[in-house]
Amino acid sequence: MPATVELDRISKHYGSKVAVEALSLRIASGTMFGLLGPNGAGKTSSLRMMTGITLPDSGTVSLFGRPFARTSLRHVGYLPEERGLYRKMVVRDQLIFLGRMHGLSRADAGTRALRWATRLQIADSLDKKTDELSKGMQQKIQFIATLLHEPELIIMDEPFSGLDPVNAILLEDTLLQLKREGRSILFSTHRMDQVEKLCDAIALIDRGRVVLGGTMRELKSRYPRERVLLAVDGQTPRLDGCFGVVESRQFAGHTELRLAPGADPQRLLHSLVEGGASITHWEVREPSLEEIFIRTVGGEADA
Repeated sequence: MPATVELDRISKHYGSKVAVEALSLRIASGTMFGLLGPNGAGKTSSLRMMTGITLPDSGTVSLFGRPFARTSLRHVGYLPEERGLYRKMVVRDQLIFLGRMHGLSRADAGTRALRWATRLQIADSLDKKTDELSKGMQQKIQFIATLLHEPELIIMDEPFSGLDPVNAILLEDTLLQLKREGRSILFSTHRMDQVEKLCDAIALIDRGRVVLGGTMRELKSRYPRERVLLAVDGQTPRLDGCFGVVESRQFAGHTELRLAPGADPQRLLHSLVEGGASITHWEVREPSLEEIFIRTVGGEADA
């Protein structure tokens, strides 16, 4: 599958600070890609080099199979982490202005703004000023501005910032529809659950370097299925040390067990049933992306 974005050993330094170091990754056309990493890992710096906001000190950026050129940005939509809306400007006028910056006519920009605002359930806010809207509503307006010119490549830095669960689901569904239409989507986020649901592939970067990458299935296959979710009717028996259980954590309504490498969860299940436990839920679980992130980056994630 051809690549929409290809980074070949790009680096960026700010004085003595290393933001990105020899970073390489490839984003296939028509896929959704997650760029993950702890604070200060180099995610935003990488996105800015893809969009020409800054230039790499070394290495190359290619878009749509060609070396980076400003003309390629006509086909790119970029949603920055920082809000860039004019606070005292009416939303409709602002979207029309931004659409015209992308080469749309006033009429086309207005039509597309209304269509997207209706789709994202914010049409009644088009005639309000930006500073009259909540942070979540402003984020949806920026999302619309990113899509007005129908870009082939959509790059977003923390797109779910400020969104409540209902609007986050609305944005997720919109991104999935855009992918079905053949758009390539790249976003960075701290929301591991959303990456796990949405992305075909990821790159986890730390200190400016890729430390883990691949498709979701490839990544998860590297880790053993050592987590068990258990719910019983009545008191959960003590399980630490039983049949390879090395950790037991009690939550509201269920218990999460971690097994030692090589332990057989079926032996544990058989023992519980023989012991008279009334099991209402039993799930041997592959590691979540959040667990993989923590294992890879460890305690440095908050550094």
